[in-house]
Amino acid sequence: MNQKIIVDPITRIEGHLRVEVVVDENNIVKEAYAGSTLWRGIEVIVKGRDPRDAGFMTQRICGVCTFSHYKAGIVAVENALGITPPLNALLTRTLMNAALFLHDHIVHFYQLHGLDWADVVSALSADVKKASDIAFDYTSNPYATGADKLLEVQQRLKTFVDKGNLGPFANAYYGHPTYRLSPEQNLIVLSHYLECLRIQRTIAQCMAIFGAKNPHPQSLTVGGVTCVMDLLSPSRMGEYMSKFQEVADFVNRAYYPDLVMAAKAYANEASVLNDAGVSNLYTFKEFQLGRNEWLFESGIIKNGDLSKVYEVDEDKITEEATHSWYADNEAFHPYDGKTNPNYTGLIDGESIDHKGNKVSSKVFDTKGKYSWIKAPRYDGEPMQVGPLANIVINYAKGNKNVIPVVDEFLKETGLPLNAIFSTLGRTAARCLEAKIVANNALRAFDNLVENLKIDQSTCAPYVIDNSKEYKGHYMGHVPRGALSHWCRIKNGVIENWQAVVPSTWNASPKDAKGVGGSYEQCLIGLKIADVKQPLEIIRKIHSYDPCIACAVHVMDTKGNNLSEYKVNVNL
Repeated sequence: MNQKIIVDPITRIEGHLRVEVVVDENNIVKEAYAGSTLWRGIEVIVKGRDPRDAGFMTQRICGVCTFSHYKAGIVAVENALGITPPLNALLTRTLMNAALFLHDHIVHFYQLHGLDWADVVSALSADVKKASDIAFDYTSNPYATGADKLLEVQQRLKTFVDKGNLGPFANAYYGHPTYRLSPEQNLIVLSHYLECLRIQRTIAQCMAIFGAKNPHPQSLTVGGVTCVMDLLSPSRMGEYMSKFQEVADFVNRAYYPDLVMAAKAYANEASVLNDAGVSNLYTFKEFQLGRNEWLFESGIIKNGDLSKVYEVDEDKITEEATHSWYADNEAFHPYDGKTNPNYTGLIDGESIDHKGNKVSSKVFDTKGKYSWIKAPRYDGEPMQVGPLANIVINYAKGNKNVIPVVDEFLKETGLPLNAIFSTLGRTAARCLEAKIVANNALRAFDNLVENLKIDQSTCAPYVIDNSKEYKGHYMGHVPRGALSHWCRIKNGVIENWQAVVPSTWNASPKDAKGVGGSYEQCLIGLKIADVKQPLEIIRKIHSYDPCIACAVHVMDTKGNNLSEYKVNVNL
């Protein structure tokens, strides 16, 4: 007899993501639906605005990956108007982007995804000396794993437990049968979890050095960057370099060894293997290191076939809304996309509660519309985007920055290359991407320093003819995958804007052909050990690092104003 499990919200950050699965009498997932319950609407907000303002508004799509949408909004306008920023500006943007990537990836692994892999409570029974010794199995220079440090961490955890409130570690399924780390390994992860809280502040400061603040930096402008004095200050430049190196050290001595440790421990755990989701992969070049050099390259892989990488054809990208809460169902190219909401709501149904009892619930209308996320398609097919796609495509293309890191990881873990097509693989690829960025981003720093010696320009002039019509886009790779922004400009203002974001690709509802996105597809066939504790579902979805604020935004379904603000610009 089939039963429905609802996980809502499923994210630990930027929520509004709901997953419903139908399981059979053996607790195997037969069907899955992923939907977002809030609307974005940023495309409506920027209409009629001066193109120079777009980036400042689009970065408000999200409070996590603010720089990604800021840069996208700026570059889309530059592309439309044919403006090429000076090399100094492009390299500065790379350094800011590197800070964002490292911040996103370390926070995802520890604060957002780590409790899916580590049973924190079991760390209370860990042998501290044994744990300190085990850390050397994964690196010759462990980070914050001395016996005295681990004892301190264990005592801090005991304080939470004794109070009867686990604080940041609450609401996890501790003791679940699919956890695979030993108590000692869990203690190591917990130590790095706490260290990450400090390190993430350091990498945020790297962003603020050139961006004035973080989140929502403010130094990008159409044509270049405005942080001229920071670029010409040896102390500010040196501060970025030293802070970045501190974070890179954490990536190499904590994050990467923990990933190797987890990969070995979960190498035979069925619930994190063989769940590719969508095996069509898409990524776009990112991280300009020099005048004609990029860290990552673009590409398309079809049906998981690594023997052939296709070039990206932007004309093949569309979005449709058959099962999305919008009025226009047709598959539009983003330049022609429409954002007209048509909310039809949830319907009456049944699901299993946390005690395993069947109860009446509001559920998705799976035969109609059930998500605020649209369904992006490439040549009519769903795509998976993210670090997995980026690493696999660049490995298949022979990228010299990627191949040694992937080969080293596979050698250390004993995993085959095809193991990357899984929940474990998505989590691993994110770490590998962070390691590659950490070890290469300062090449852009060195090139910036050298170029500033002969050229101190940071911005190209803004030129627009209000009598002409323009269209342009940004396409790139951000922490959660392939991102694109598309704009049309008419009469000197924005006429249309569409953002096709990574979590829209991956969290796509079913399209007109009934084919779902990667979230939905990766859950099919999953066996759940305990329907009252669906950790396996959460672990799989978290492996994509879902950021649903990027895909949606808030609205009032009755059309009422939620609030109004007046800013006194003279203060």
